[in-house]
Amino acid sequence: MATIKDIAKHAGVSVTTVSRALNGYSDVNEKTRDKIKAVAKELNYSPNLLARSLVMKKTKTIGLLVSGMQIEGSKDNFTYEVLCGINDCAGKRGYDLILFSTNTELQQEKTYNQLCQERKVDGVILQGIKTDDPYLREVVESDIPCVLVDIPIESDSVGYVTTDNKEGAKKAVEHLIGLGHRQIGMINGHKQAFVSRERLEGYRLALEEAKLDFKEENVVDGAFSESEAQVQAAELLKKNPKITAIFCASDLMALGTIKAAAGMGKQVPQALSVAGFDDIILASYSSPTLTTIAQDRYQIGYESAILLIQILEGKAGSRKKVLNTNLIQRESTAKNHEE
Repeated sequence: MATIKDIAKHAGVSVTTVSRALNGYSDVNEKTRDKIKAVAKELNYSPNLLARSLVMKKTKTIGLLVSGMQIEGSKDNFTYEVLCGINDCAGKRGYDLILFSTNTELQQEKTYNQLCQERKVDGVILQGIKTDDPYLREVVESDIPCVLVDIPIESDSVGYVTTDNKEGAKKAVEHLIGLGHRQIGMINGHKQAFVSRERLEGYRLALEEAKLDFKEENVVDGAFSESEAQVQAAELLKKNPKITAIFCASDLMALGTIKAAAGMGKQVPQALSVAGFDDIILASYSSPTLTTIAQDRYQIGYESAILLIQILEGKAGSRKKVLNTNLIQRESTAKNHEE
C-alpha cells in the first residue's frame, strides 16, 4: 500500500508538502497540488482516515440532525430529498455524512454538544428544529459549526439555508386573487415553525396589496398534517361558508383540505380552489392535481452542505442562502364564478 513518502518520492517534493496538499492547505500552489493528486491516484493511495483525524483533530464527517422524524413525514419526502442533496455535495468534497435524529424528550437527556461529540462530526446540518426546541439555544452558543435549515440565525459558526417562504406564499395568494377570489382562507402549519410565520406574512401581504381584509378567523393551524388539516379545513368552511379558496402552507395540508371539501360535497376547484406549498411528488398525482409553490428540497440540502463545508474550511463569506420558489399551476385552482 502506497504511503505519503512514496508519493513524495515520485513527485519530487517533501512529505510535508504532500500532506498539506492532500489535506487542502492553501499554501500549496495549484500546479504542485495537481501533480501530487495525480501521483496519489496513480499509486492508488488511500489515506488512513483514523490517523489523519487524530493528527488534524478533524474527521471529515458532517452530520444531518433531524428533529421529530416520523413515519408520517415519509409522504412529503422532505427529509429524504434534503438528505440526497447533502450527501451528493459532501461526497464530491471528500466528506462523509451520517444521519442522526432527536426529539424534544431526547434533547432533555443529552446535550447538543454531547450528541455531536459522540458521533465525532466536524459540523452539523439541522433540519426540522422548532423555534422552541432546547437545542436551538445550544446551537447558537456552541462552537461546533452548523447550518440550520429554515431558521434564520447567523454567527461565526452558524449559518442557514431557507426558501423565500414569504414571497412563495404571496405568489400563491396572488394567483388565487387573480382568479377572482376575494374570500381566501389559510391552513398554516404551527407557531413553532419559522416557515409558518413567513408564509402567513406572505398571505397577509398579498391580501393587503389587493386591498382585501385580513381576517384572523380565516386562518387556522393544520400542524403540517394531512389529517389535522382535513379536520381544521372542515371547521373553517363551516364557520366561513363564503370562503371560495384556501391557501395551505404545505401540500400535505392541501391534500387534507381537498378531502375535507369532498366530505362536505364541495367540488375542487368548481366550488373551492386549493393551493399548496412544496410541490411534493403526490401533488402531480392527486385528484385534482394540485396547484402549488415549488421549493427545491434537494437544492436546500446541497446548499446547506456547501455552506457548512465553507464554514469548516474557513472559506465562508455570507452565512445565509435564500432560494427562490415557482408557482406550479394545476387543476385544483380555477376562476371564481360566485362574484
